[in-house]
Amino acid sequence: MGTKRLYDYVNNNPLFEFRPCHYVNDPYVIAKNDRMVSINSALTVDLTGQVCSDSLGFEFYSGIGGQVDFVRGSAMSRRGKSIMVLPSTTEDGKFSRIVPYLSPGSGVVVTRGDIHYVVTEYGIAYVHGKSIRDRAMMLINIAHPDFRDELLEAAKKQGYIYRDQKLPAVLYPKEYETFWADKKGTNIFFRPVKATDERAIQNLIYGLPEQDVYTRFLHNLKSFSHKVAMPLAAIDYYDKMAIAAVIGKEEPEGQEKIVAIGRYINDPNTNYAEVAFTTHQEWQDRGIGTFLLSYLIQIAKEKKIAGFTADVLLRNKPMMQVFSKCGYPMTVHLEAGIYELKIDFTAEQK
Repeated sequence: MGTKRLYDYVNNNPLFEFRPCHYVNDPYVIAKNDRMVSINSALTVDLTGQVCSDSLGFEFYSGIGGQVDFVRGSAMSRRGKSIMVLPSTTEDGKFSRIVPYLSPGSGVVVTRGDIHYVVTEYGIAYVHGKSIRDRAMMLINIAHPDFRDELLEAAKKQGYIYRDQKLPAVLYPKEYETFWADKKGTNIFFRPVKATDERAIQNLIYGLPEQDVYTRFLHNLKSFSHKVAMPLAAIDYYDKMAIAAVIGKEEPEGQEKIVAIGRYINDPNTNYAEVAFTTHQEWQDRGIGTFLLSYLIQIAKEKKIAGFTADVLLRNKPMMQVFSKCGYPMTVHLEAGIYELKIDFTAEQK
């Protein structure tokens, strides 16, 4: 293994140091390396985040080696990352490798408490510190699409998620992810809302002053429960579309925060979509609403939607200013203290 030139270079070279495995695989030694990243493969991962990487049932394929040492060492490293990777299915495509539970005899090599990232060809799930419900939804969303409904039903049966939980019928449209700098120069990440954003949407709404909640929903909300939040996250990316403004993407995982959402729901009878926006109070007056409206118009036109409608409270002047800058002809009708707006994409742009 290796050439004579390599061995001659290593021989008595102070740049190289050889240590036994009890030192090299010591998690505390590994953690001394800043930004340490460990990438390990798995055979199966269950919906709670338990990882089996050495056996399928009672049939062993390997030992565990130093996998757990590097998982924990990299996690303890300053800004380090521990990543588990696996294909979404077996080689023949007949079985999912994201599973409802580990099969009898399968060993738990990496516990649900140690796992951070799980990666398949369908995406990334950051599950560290997440609830069982959130973990299950995240892992189902990176499973092969052919098995997602089956996994969803299993998660319901096992009591991991709500009985009425839904998944998008189509794949996540990554092409709509983008960055934009607001008026204060803050670079904000915009992306389509995911089914796993339900908790983040609840946090956004609960962080709004009571007046802003009324302005957005046109009535007072005593609570923002799962039944209210789920429809905002369960979208089809076509007739129902929502874009989230996310901060903290460059921070350590788990610190991302949704600060604004723009969404539309198309009425197939008229081909006009009702549009609405929610922005956290601290992030208002930065141009986020204007950008979201412009971006949603772009997406809606790609979907051949004819225009937008909206209901805006008479006192909500900032929102009216946003709509006035949409660039398309807009009709306005005032009734009972509410502006009824209609924006026509088929007319000439201003």
